[in-house]
Amino acid sequence: MKFSSRLAYAVGDAGINLYFMSTLSFLLYFYTDFYGISAAAAVGVFTVARLVDAFSDPFMGYLADHTRSRWGRFRPYLLWGAIPLALISVATFTIPDFNETGKLVWAYVTYILFGLIYTIVTVPYSAMTSVLTDDHDERATLTSFRMAGAFSGALVVMLGFKPMAEYFGVDVGFQYTMILYGVLGSLMLWWAFGGTKERVDLARPEMKISLPNAMTVLIRNPPLWTVITLFVLGMLAFAFRQTVAPYYFKYTMERIDLLEWFFTLTLVIMFVGLVLIPPLTKRFGKAMTVQIGSIVAMIGAAGFYFNDPSNVVMVFVWGCVMALGGAPIAVLGWAMLADTIEYAQHAHDVRADGVINSTATFFQKLGKTIAGSAIPGILALTGFVANQVQSAEVLTGILLCIAGVPFLANLALLLISFVYKLDAQAHGKIVRDLKERLATEST
Repeated sequence: MKFSSRLAYAVGDAGINLYFMSTLSFLLYFYTDFYGISAAAAVGVFTVARLVDAFSDPFMGYLADHTRSRWGRFRPYLLWGAIPLALISVATFTIPDFNETGKLVWAYVTYILFGLIYTIVTVPYSAMTSVLTDDHDERATLTSFRMAGAFSGALVVMLGFKPMAEYFGVDVGFQYTMILYGVLGSLMLWWAFGGTKERVDLARPEMKISLPNAMTVLIRNPPLWTVITLFVLGMLAFAFRQTVAPYYFKYTMERIDLLEWFFTLTLVIMFVGLVLIPPLTKRFGKAMTVQIGSIVAMIGAAGFYFNDPSNVVMVFVWGCVMALGGAPIAVLGWAMLADTIEYAQHAHDVRADGVINSTATFFQKLGKTIAGSAIPGILALTGFVANQVQSAEVLTGILLCIAGVPFLANLALLLISFVYKLDAQAHGKIVRDLKERLATEST
């Protein structure tokens, strides 16, 4: 692939992560400490919204697979979905002049709509990996570029969100910040649309995706389910440590002023991981690189759990170790997922890029839903009350969320990754066979 195409694809994920990281890292904090709803009420908002969001993914994948346009199957959704996504993001972080019930309804409606529009943009975007290149190693490189873009967008959020929200003021700070991110995110998605081209299509022109054969490529696809499981575990580990960090710094450390620096440094460390992943993948393969990452993340989580929170330096050190260990699954999960598309096509003669990608994102969002519901649930059960000194039980719950759960998730990830067998040699043979089939049928 040309560098410009890799860069354009990466810029798209930078734009997407302006929304993803803003909601993941700050929406719960916004709801409990500024918007004015309790942690218990936030459980309902996050659970319902994320379940609706997750269950919309398979429908979006099926729709994308059936889309035909002069721009391809997936790119049009970046063009037309950019503005609606920006608008609903602003609405989600808006504090309306309503009573308590009205504000709760507003939270439900805006966050549900945000999830639906986010799905319309991100499911096709993710599916583009498999149609930009069919080369096993090139996909690892492409997803490294993509994650560099994602982390760049996340870095903009980590550095800018809290200071800008404070600058604009309590009542409108979050809203105005999202207006800026919405403009920037839309421009980035349009860049991704204009700078990429769907080049690879190993499917026969007459090949149609029906519900029965879509189910076949999902159910009878062992590598896919291994990757999905790894995705869920990786998302659980990331979502728990990212979402709880504001609470840890505000209530456990009593140093909320350090939060953006913690987020920034951990993201910089993940950039370091991006540089290491392509050579590690060529040397050890995708599965073993993921295993190395999970071991590093477990070491970081254990160190964080037993660290004294007054030792600020080691809080940052162990947080960076966890972040470094989380980089491989964040990058290689998408590359491994693209390989399962050709596996299914080779086995069942059906190519379903959108369906497979949307199924993976469905379960990834399910992991995010579990985290989004469990975290405020744990806070509520331990007696959390916003903007007060917290009890020992609350502080223990915060520590369990930011370090204990990531340790267990990475332990499971390590064990399950040994099941994945679709290496470069196996995938290369599958792609060659598919090209030979297509060439034979076209003559």
